[in-house]
Amino acid sequence: MAKAVRALLGDTWITCQVCRGDLFRERGVKLNSTGMEFVKLAWADETATGLICWNCGYVHLFVNRDIELHRVKS
Repeated sequence: MAKAVRALLGDTWITCQVCRGDLFRERGVKLNSTGMEFVKLAWADETATGLICWNCGYVHLFVNRDIELHRVKS
């Protein structure tokens, strides 16, 4: 089972845009492009950090590498 995380970007703690929750599940998300798919190089596309709201399930995508994830103690 996925562990809950809180996310920090600079000095700002991330909250869900829909329900304002602050707990997320992390998942890597491939940002596929049509051109790279066409030439069979989709594996080289950029990856984003997906934060899935623990409460409502809304998916937030971040390409910023400065995002810090902090595991929540259970």
